[in-house]
Amino acid sequence: MLHDAHNHLQDEALVPHRDRIATAWAETVGAGGKMVVNGTHPADWPRVAELAARHAFVRPAYGVHPWDAAAPRPDDWLANLEQRLLDDPRATVGEIGLDRWILEGARPDDARLAGRHRAPMDEQVAVLLPQLALAAKHDRAATIHCLRAFDDLLPLLRSHPLPARGFLLHAYGGPVDLLPELTKLGAYFSFNPAYLDPRKRRQQEVFKHVPLERLLCETDAPAMIPPQPWRTHKLPPARDGSLINHPGNIDAAYAGLASLRGEDPAELAARVAGNFTRLFGP
Repeated sequence: MLHDAHNHLQDEALVPHRDRIATAWAETVGAGGKMVVNGTHPADWPRVAELAARHAFVRPAYGVHPWDAAAPRPDDWLANLEQRLLDDPRATVGEIGLDRWILEGARPDDARLAGRHRAPMDEQVAVLLPQLALAAKHDRAATIHCLRAFDDLLPLLRSHPLPARGFLLHAYGGPVDLLPELTKLGAYFSFNPAYLDPRKRRQQEVFKHVPLERLLCETDAPAMIPPQPWRTHKLPPARDGSLINHPGNIDAAYAGLASLRGEDPAELAARVAGNFTRLFGP
């Protein structure tokens, strides 16, 4: 049984391929395998809810992504988020977080950010904290995106209520020396198969040191394409020619992580399944 702790099945890039994805998912993960499908803005939350109603393998998550922190939102967006948590005991909070890369590292013409206003850090924090508070209030897992912003995120985690069950740092890209404190705060860390690229040696080394009881696996589909030798499932390119990640590549995440850590794949999968249930619920 394999679980994808983080993807975006509601994304428009995956809409034409959802039937084949559902078929491949059943063949790849085994009975009972789940995927956590993360909303990024109130505009896509209904699509996430629809997928959760249609597919038993979908676990819904609702949140405002830091890339969307400056996008207009309905006045009642936070109440809407809380109501979705109350209406569905499977629902969690995500994807939320902080991102300095969009402010200091991204190219002005990066196609992924086209048409987006890049929220400054104080605006990102103002959107993050009430969502994190809801996760803590209802003890639902929070899925956190943090890119080049751990100096901003860590003080907030230290000083604000967190879900008792913990939170996920998806595709963790922080340094190894933060692992002990983040673990004490309740963090889980999901490994993405894009980190199997030989150029991602730093991330590979970090995941050798993540405590086994805090490991999860993810795809972030349709983003974060695995390197070619690990791309077990493929989809046709998007109209602009860009590659699209298939959620079925979750098997590469598990196999690659087991290889990196020198662990038996079946034993690792069993431990990750237990971690998934502990964080996201049965």
